[in-house]
Amino acid sequence: MKLVYIGDIFGKPGRMVVQRLLGEIVQHYGADVCIANCENAAGGAGVTPAIIDELLKSGINVLTSGNHVWDKKEVFECISHETRLLRPANYPEDVPGRGSHVVVAPDGTRIGVLNLMGRVFMSTVDCPFRKADEEIERLRPQCEVIFVDMHAEATSEKIAMGWYLDGRVSAVVGSHTHVQTADERILPRGTAYITDVGMTGPYDSVIGIQKEIVIEKFLSQMPKRFEAAKKDAVLAGVVVTVELSTGRATNIRRLLIPLLNGREPDLESASLASLA
Repeated sequence: MKLVYIGDIFGKPGRMVVQRLLGEIVQHYGADVCIANCENAAGGAGVTPAIIDELLKSGINVLTSGNHVWDKKEVFECISHETRLLRPANYPEDVPGRGSHVVVAPDGTRIGVLNLMGRVFMSTVDCPFRKADEEIERLRPQCEVIFVDMHAEATSEKIAMGWYLDGRVSAVVGSHTHVQTADERILPRGTAYITDVGMTGPYDSVIGIQKEIVIEKFLSQMPKRFEAAKKDAVLAGVVVTVELSTGRATNIRRLLIPLLNGREPDLESASLASLA
């Protein structure tokens, strides 16, 4: 069983990369299920029903998110009925939406996808560790594989979650910081782990925003209107291989695939040469 996870899809450049490369990646690796974080897919802040529909039609099976999922008011009604769009499970129970979803792969394997959010340097929510215990106990009887998106700022909190869930889930992948880390590994009890998968979107930027705007804000300390960057888009992700008889991961491969190379989008020139 192979799972593809796409890191934070940022704005139109990120969506274009997904549209251009996802099918080829799925075919290249023989992936069974695709999961992606979409909380910044609408102009770099939030997501809309139209974009949710676009991403699901592109071949993504489940969309995870984080604290920015609420940035577009249109999402509130959609998240209440679209079961494939998740918000962190450790928000209070009366918050719209749900924190987990079970997707059935073409071979009938059931994959539980769990979305959690950290508390260090972020909004105060319920404990992600205790919520993970609750959700895993609920999902385990109905799933052969459990995949966790840990959306958090602090590397220590994400690493702690990886160790806490080692042997109980197939994978714990970090999202939110938009900076891909190079610490992918299989933990001792069989859980695939990476601190942050990174951002799918404009690489020539400051975590997705036009770099000149961010630099000026640091220099002046004055409010600035952030605008999504457009150049050098990349797809950041991981491919996780899971042994179904045990639910243990046997491999995690980090992906960082360039597409735009300093120009306006030229989708025809994209290739998977960097995967070789």
